[in-house]
Amino acid sequence: MTIDSSSNTAATNAANLANITRTADAQAAAKAVGSGTMGKDDFLKLFTAQLRNQDPTDPVKNEAFVAQLAQFSQLEATTNMAGALTQMASTMQGDRMMNAAGMIGRSITAPGLPANLTDGKPVTGTIALPGGASTVQIDIYDATGNAVRTMVAGTQAPGAPTFTWDGMDNNGKLLPDGAYSISTTAMVSGKSTTVATNMTSIVKSISTDPKTQVLTVTDQSGQNIPLSSVISFGQ
Repeated sequence: MTIDSSSNTAATNAANLANITRTADAQAAAKAVGSGTMGKDDFLKLFTAQLRNQDPTDPVKNEAFVAQLAQFSQLEATTNMAGALTQMASTMQGDRMMNAAGMIGRSITAPGLPANLTDGKPVTGTIALPGGASTVQIDIYDATGNAVRTMVAGTQAPGAPTFTWDGMDNNGKLLPDGAYSISTTAMVSGKSTTVATNMTSIVKSISTDPKTQVLTVTDQSGQNIPLSSVISFGQ
């Protein structure tokens, strides 16, 4: 019987190769972890596999070895820094909420707020007139959309003039408490223009959007206003 030594040698080599983890296989395994992002543990596994399976006749040069160690150190430092920044951001968010809690119960002035009539007390606000106006008309509406009061003022200098609504309708009758909407038009350079009205209200609660981390204040009428839109705070 003739023994084919070349066949045995090939079979032995194939068996040995099957037990060896190639660098390409290690890279593919590392990419499959998580969402395709290589972490420091994956980097270390890849680096170890590369050293274990290097060619004895052509080992990794010292320069390449040091360079890869430097990359690993940089990766670990970046990972630790990212964790520290996340923790710091969380701490800062907690501090923001603590500071914002001090606004509860205080008055704010912001655009888009309703005129909240409470206990028949006068309601104040400001009008945004950066270019001034020859006349200004303020229309106040109840919850059903009916116009209950119209106030007209003469020439206004550029700025944010203050106005006060006494809570009465056009017939001089005191209206019931509630939230009333306001629409203001001004005659600017001979053209009727809708302008912003900034009303004053009381902060009832503070909240944070979990996605955008935007702080929002809720006033006494239930209106939500981004903190960045608040013009001023009072007592």
